[in-house]
Amino acid sequence: MLSKEIVKRRDQLLSKEKGTVFKDPGGRVNVCLVYPNLYHVGMSNLGFQGIYGLINDRDDALCERAFLPDNDTIKEMARTGSPLVSLESLRPLRSFHIVAFSVSFENDYPSIIRILRLAMIPPLRDERDERDPLLVLGGVCATFNPEPLADIFDIIFIGEADSSIGELIEAVKNQQSRKSVTTELISKKGFYFPGLYHVKYNDDGTIREREALDGAPLVIKKKRETRLTGQIRHRIITPETEFSSMALVEAMRGCPWSCRFCVTGYIYNPPRRKPPHAIRDEIEAEKGDAKKIGLLGPSLSDYPDIGRIISGEEAEFSITSLRANPRTLELLRLLKSARSVSIAPEAGTERLRRVINKKISEEDILSVSEGILKEGIPVLRLYFMIGLPFETDHDIEGLIELSLKIRSLTRKGTVTLSLSTFVPKPFTPFQWHPMAEERTIKARLKRIKEALKHTKGVRVLHDVVKYSLLQGVFARGDRRISRPLIDMEHPSRWVSYLQRHDLEPDFYIYRERAYEETLPWDFIDADCKKEFLYKEYEEARRIAVHNSGR
Repeated sequence: MLSKEIVKRRDQLLSKEKGTVFKDPGGRVNVCLVYPNLYHVGMSNLGFQGIYGLINDRDDALCERAFLPDNDTIKEMARTGSPLVSLESLRPLRSFHIVAFSVSFENDYPSIIRILRLAMIPPLRDERDERDPLLVLGGVCATFNPEPLADIFDIIFIGEADSSIGELIEAVKNQQSRKSVTTELISKKGFYFPGLYHVKYNDDGTIREREALDGAPLVIKKKRETRLTGQIRHRIITPETEFSSMALVEAMRGCPWSCRFCVTGYIYNPPRRKPPHAIRDEIEAEKGDAKKIGLLGPSLSDYPDIGRIISGEEAEFSITSLRANPRTLELLRLLKSARSVSIAPEAGTERLRRVINKKISEEDILSVSEGILKEGIPVLRLYFMIGLPFETDHDIEGLIELSLKIRSLTRKGTVTLSLSTFVPKPFTPFQWHPMAEERTIKARLKRIKEALKHTKGVRVLHDVVKYSLLQGVFARGDRRISRPLIDMEHPSRWVSYLQRHDLEPDFYIYRERAYEETLPWDFIDADCKKEFLYKEYEEARRIAVHNSGR
């Protein structure tokens, strides 16, 4: 029996929502879609909302939601012995046919385990049986390296799940057992059954061999949607999100620029743009309930009709991140209501931007920054990374100088530096490169903060370095990471959890990997040739060495 306090908190959330779906579970495939973070974070995620809608559009299925509860709710659950339940019907997660996690950030992995324990579902796949729900994983993290979660999930989506989710529903509806579901889906593009593989390791810890069992394919082909149909849409409007009653509309997927650090520019390419008329139709459908429209895409200033779309609609728009180029200046007059606009120089010098293939000049950065601030937009957010490949102290000084130049352009507004630690990602040219050491990152962050702390109108924000290093372990890890992850009750002590399982952090984050090494994610065909990525890595190294004196 749930406590009245838990029910009250759930009712408060639902009372503010518009678009929630309630269905009779009888005769339908029951799916609980889980976001491994708090409600306000999960409900700000368009992919999560889109899958919720796709499933509920079907007559033969229903989709309800669950999130990581806040600490007060977890204490109340412990006091009353209550399991984690779905938001819509208050049913325990273990009563659903499928529990599907949508994961966008590696550092949410420990929350997956916490949620499963709260739901009284064994996290380890080998400890579950036919009485337990199928555990399914999707999202960008699943696509580029699912191996740290390999001992936990039954089925993992590799690629875009827009249409794959329907294939899963059909298989579960038509089959009677886990084995029969596997048989139906194993040959379909994008479906990965991690339990059907055995990995052997060399004495030095690298992968020696990957063995497929029971007819499973050795290579998993990424599923890719050829065009954006508008199926992934914002379904529920609520003020209890990071964007507060904003409807998110996807305008494009993939990025034309292919920066060497960015996984989006490789696994989601080639870029696909939603037709302008489809975007306008979605905006029109959302305007009644939403206070603002947020257009999503990795490089929206490169969308040819973006200006006409914004100017042709009577709605308040938000484009949170723009590329620093002349086209962006044309959009600024249409975004005067925006409270903040972001651009991402990523590095402080032309040299390092060339190394990472960030094709924007300092002139463009200064011009766009001045335009944003002089338009009266209160906050200009600048995204930089620390610890980039081949970064030197000279590049850090360049970052400081560039920030001071931007601040000197006008007294208007606030300039906020958002500094993140570089994490090498699979399927990028930097997948072989080690992370910068913790002491180096901390020293460079300290230098930046000291240099700018007395500059009026400049704020410096940065991530917690130890969690960035944990992100590196999850991003580049193999399936041996699953066991310490399952034990990881306190993520801040992640080093000790790895060491308990005879795994060393240095092996995963501080080691440059050889081209010949079998990487944990090499079994995925993501339409990115390893040879091409390595040539790009070598080109970055060549640029760094050739321009080392600049």
